[in-house]
Order: sequence, then C-alpha cells, then structure tokens
Amino acid sequence: MQILVTGGAGFIGGHLAEQFVEAGHDVVVLDNLNEFYDTGLKERNVAAGRDASDRGGTYEFVEGDIRDADLVADLVGDADYIYHQAARAGVRSSVANPRLYDEVNVDGTLNVLDAARDGGIERVVVASSSSVYGKPRYLPYDEEHPTTPVSPYGASKLAGERYACAYAEVYDLPVVALRYFTVYGPRMRPNMAISNFVSRCTNGDPPVVYGDGTQTRDFTYIDDVVEANLTLLETDAADGEAVNIGSTDTIEIRTLAEVVRDQLAPDLDLTFAERHDADAEHTHADTSKARELLGYEPSHTIREGVGKFVEWYRANREWYEPLVLNS
Repeated sequence: MQILVTGGAGFIGGHLAEQFVEAGHDVVVLDNLNEFYDTGLKERNVAAGRDASDRGGTYEFVEGDIRDADLVADLVGDADYIYHQAARAGVRSSVANPRLYDEVNVDGTLNVLDAARDGGIERVVVASSSSVYGKPRYLPYDEEHPTTPVSPYGASKLAGERYACAYAEVYDLPVVALRYFTVYGPRMRPNMAISNFVSRCTNGDPPVVYGDGTQTRDFTYIDDVVEANLTLLETDAADGEAVNIGSTDTIEIRTLAEVVRDQLAPDLDLTFAERHDADAEHTHADTSKARELLGYEPSHTIREGVGKFVEWYRANREWYEPLVLNS
C-alpha cells in the first residue's frame, strides 16, 4: 500500500511513518523541515523511518512544502492513503503571525484535498486539534460541542477540518479528521510542558508552571494516537467525521509538574510564571465516538505515559536534552 504522510518529519507524522513502514507499507514523507523547533529532532524522525525500511516496507523523504500545489499533486497522484499531518504548530506563535497559520494550515490543506479529490484516493486522514473547541461550555468535549477557538492556530485547524468534511460531502472524498488532545511521548516537540518539566527536573531546576497551574489537560500518549490512525487503514466507519482522540484521564498542569518532580527531583519546589492569554483553560476529551467507530481504547494513563517518557528521556538524554534546553 502506498501512503503519503505530510509533515512526516514531525512528532506525530514521524511516528506514523515509522509504524506504516514497519507494517510493510511503502511510505513517502513530505516535510519542509521548518525551524519552528530544532530540525535535528526532525532529522531523527526521518532516520527512524529509514531504519524501519530494513524491517518492512520502503521509505522515501521529500523535502518540500504543502503550499506547493504542483508538488502536492505529484505526490498525491501516487498514493492510496494520505495522512495529512503537516501544519504550522504553536498556539502562542499563531498570535504573532496569524496569516502564516492560514497559509499553511488552511491553504496547504486545500492543496492536499484538491489533489486527493481527483486522484482516486482510498482515504485522507486530517490531523485536527482540541484547540478547535475553545472555551468549554461543558466537559468533557464531545464532537457536538460548539467550536469557538480562541487562537489563530485553533481557527486555522478548524477551517482545515471543516474543508475536509465539506469535501467528503460534496466530492464524495473519503476523509476523517482526528482531533488530537495534547499528544506526548518519545521524540515529542521539545517546547512542550512535559519535555520541559522532565528536562528541568533532570538538571536540578524547578519546573515552571504558567498561571496558577489549575488548568487541566487531556494528554494522549503517542502509541494510542498511532493505533487510531492504523485502524483507519482498515475501516471506513468514520468517513466524513471529526473524531476526538484523547486519553483516559485529565490532570491539572500543577499536578503534572508534581508528578514529574516527584519522579526525578522530589526536593524541588514548583516555580510559577505568567500565563499566556491564548492558552486553553481546560481540555478533556469524550472519546465515546472514537470507541464506537474505531474501537479506540486509550491504553496509557498520564502517570503511566509520563513514566515511559522519563525512561525514554534518560536513554536518549545525550542528543534530546540539548534540543529541549535550546527550544
């Protein structure tokens, strides 16, 4: 099976590409290696995909941009499945440059969808985000919750997924949008809360919590996200739908910092800093729709996942830690 993974040098895309190759599929990764965070980590993701080709299918990396419609059309033309993970990430950064997020996350997604509707594609899986929900009217968020994003990033992700679902309706294009809830795990982006907490505690520095720490998050371990995506190679039950992909529980950011601190440096106190206005107050996923359509059963609690990440961090500290410290 031929699979195109856009953004396949990123965190989620890199894990997807690696697992698809391991499963014997032929994978093409499109990524522009932008410098939102250290490209050394993206090169590690590419290396992991190439290494997997010794044990499974083939892996090809193409450096390019989803804003290049001709390049996207060429690559889509050879694919059976498209996993569209490419996006400009970062809630806070989107506030400073909203038009860039529109160009990449909306126009880039339209390039993928336009190419796919003319190409006989089996399925397009679009990476969306819990940021589409915005301020909660109730929790947990189910897919019927109003979508009122509070950042340009969230608005751009909502526009991309709405275009995807509209293409499913008017062009009969098999599309699924997966709304991820704060994904973490090995090779995660170095500027995320968990990686920062682990790095600081490992080096004897107190973890920094933004705001009073009572914000809650639904953190999702990368293996659970990969499993949901793999299922979409086998079922059309979710075509035309937006589906939450979250975890088994939520946790306050302050408590998360304490969990990490207690594992690594129990004598440290927490440090608090000013919270950014664009940060969500609470996220919590209702995953019953994913369970019904995809048989999705998240297998990692936050404490289990953090423990696995700490173990991985220690084993890979020599190369990963400098990326976190410089992020």
